[in-house]
Amino acid sequence: MQPNPRFLSPARWTAMFMLACVAFAPLGAEGPYRNRDNPDLGDEAEGTYPIPYHLPQPAEITAVLERIHANLDRAMETRVINAKTRAEITDLTVFNPDAVASQGDRDGFHVMTYATGVTHAGMLAAGEATGDPRYQAFVRRHLEFLGRTIPYFQAQAKQIGAKQSSYRRLFDTNALDDSGAMCAALIKARLAGIGPDLQPAITHWAEYIRFKEFRLADGTLARRRPQPESLWADDAYMCIPALAQMGRLTGDPAWYDEAAKQAVQLARHLFNPQVGLYMHGRHLNQPLTAEFRWGRANGWVIMAQAELLDVLPADHPARPEILATYRRHVQALAELQSGAGLWHQMLDKPDSYLESSCTAMFVYAIAHGINRGWLSPVTYGSVAQAGWLGLAAQVNDQGQVENSCVGTTLASDHVYYYNRPTSAHHGHAYGPVLLAGAEMLKLYQNPAFTISRQFRTYHFVPRLP
Repeated sequence: MQPNPRFLSPARWTAMFMLACVAFAPLGAEGPYRNRDNPDLGDEAEGTYPIPYHLPQPAEITAVLERIHANLDRAMETRVINAKTRAEITDLTVFNPDAVASQGDRDGFHVMTYATGVTHAGMLAAGEATGDPRYQAFVRRHLEFLGRTIPYFQAQAKQIGAKQSSYRRLFDTNALDDSGAMCAALIKARLAGIGPDLQPAITHWAEYIRFKEFRLADGTLARRRPQPESLWADDAYMCIPALAQMGRLTGDPAWYDEAAKQAVQLARHLFNPQVGLYMHGRHLNQPLTAEFRWGRANGWVIMAQAELLDVLPADHPARPEILATYRRHVQALAELQSGAGLWHQMLDKPDSYLESSCTAMFVYAIAHGINRGWLSPVTYGSVAQAGWLGLAAQVNDQGQVENSCVGTTLASDHVYYYNRPTSAHHGHAYGPVLLAGAEMLKLYQNPAFTISRQFRTYHFVPRLP
């Protein structure tokens, strides 16, 4: 005898009740999740997911960005304080050898680091994507603080030495980390008409990158640590965006040429086209270098590539090679995305932890490539969407980005990389998450394609001309 299809067995009712509970789990609760876009709670073929798996609405994305803004607006201070007493110093006409710029919440956010530069870039992008003036106001507040305090700390540095100054990165620049990301952010703000005239700082940092930083024999920008000639993938972002933005600011094609040269040569040294990933770095005095494929190092490169492709002239001779490397990189990253939407600390090591900052960088670079027409939405749209969903789950109610790796040197063993701690009180993830969210908003507003849900997944379908 066949069961009456109008009635459900007790087991079936129980299953549907449990699925409904999963489907309507509160935001921020841990999985499993049902896909809310599927109205059939009895669809056993839908399954459950470790992260919310659905088509996010723009309001959901802006809510994440707003939480991050609120957190950083509080955590990233613009105050001069006494390093010994922690008291605020308001009179900037009186010399004080103990004066420093506050590093904000848990001393994790200095106003002049590469992470802060990326945060400013993210705030500018979020402001453009949302139309919300609070993001630009954040950048303006910080740049006005720099404008007020650079003369003060410059005078202090003459008394105590530039190396001891809170603004050592400007007065005693000696690394790409000191210069590139902040330089690029200041140029973007200047072109957008935000903040005071900080052209002297822009010029100083840009000229350091182009004319003073250490290079390999072939002209590739490098470091003298931890070996005499060490090449770091991180330095793609610490030099290429600033060089490219200088081309945009000045109109001088030599800046574009230098940016393109660095992108091409860094890839030739560190990119493995068979694997499709960058090694974190290599030492020129060591043959047969082992490849450690750290997530954030790959993130720095792909963000730099995206920013360069944005402004590099269409007829530049290096553009085809840069674009081809970028596309191969994206292909490999898509294949390595985890079932939770995030990427691993060591990209090719699924037993390493899932990491937020590199995920944000990849989501930004992939979504940006789709929006700019460099990547197929059919192939990569759902990759970006799944990445964003996994990433958004890492932003807690206080607007802190969890599971982001702290600062990491160029190492030579997996034990080090596997066991780097994570912290929501370091700045590495915040700018990339803002950039990713801004780009995802543009993705869902992109008129070049539609998004449909078929066979329990999402398809980005190009519109017919």
